[in-house]
Amino acid sequence: MDRISEGLFGLIMVLTFTCAMSAAETGREDVRAMLIGALGCNLAWGVIDAIMYLMACLSERAQGVTTLRAVRRAHSPEHGRQVIADSLPPVIGSVVSPEELERARQQLAALPEPARPRLGTDDWMGAVAVFLWVFLITFPVIIPFVFMHDAVAALRVSNGIAIALLFLTGYRFGHAAGLNPWKTGIVMVILGTVLVAGTIALGG
Repeated sequence: MDRISEGLFGLIMVLTFTCAMSAAETGREDVRAMLIGALGCNLAWGVIDAIMYLMACLSERAQGVTTLRAVRRAHSPEHGRQVIADSLPPVIGSVVSPEELERARQQLAALPEPARPRLGTDDWMGAVAVFLWVFLITFPVIIPFVFMHDAVAALRVSNGIAIALLFLTGYRFGHAAGLNPWKTGIVMVILGTVLVAGTIALGG
């Protein structure tokens, strides 16, 4: 779901550049400036998204350590079980019995003192993947402007590619969320169009 959201953000960013152009009045220098702007924008957004990913990894680990320490410092077994129950997703917590919570409390209490949360190799590789995903999704939308000299035709092809990518993003989102993928894909195209129009209207 996170990757889908990041892809959608990247698409909206690049579309604010391509859709803001007046293709009929655009020269090659304008196209070049647009390409540089779109690439630079998604380059920056990819870096930001990668940093946010690393922060989320650290936050998740720190939350686990905080929960473990809260269980150990609980003033009673009942309090410790409640701390564990509160840390679980509601659906899972609703089916976990008090006996299972107590067993988990005892096992957590027996663990050694946790190490300070740190980023591992997998986290850094994940951040690189996030950066590449957000940055590279720019290219299918801007490639028509690189190889086609007719700006009007290039814009039409670019918009067609963008609509297809928005639909695929919505389709994958619907599939992952348990919704109707086809309907979600259509909604994502409409939502993406509205977001891009709003961003352009607000000066983005």
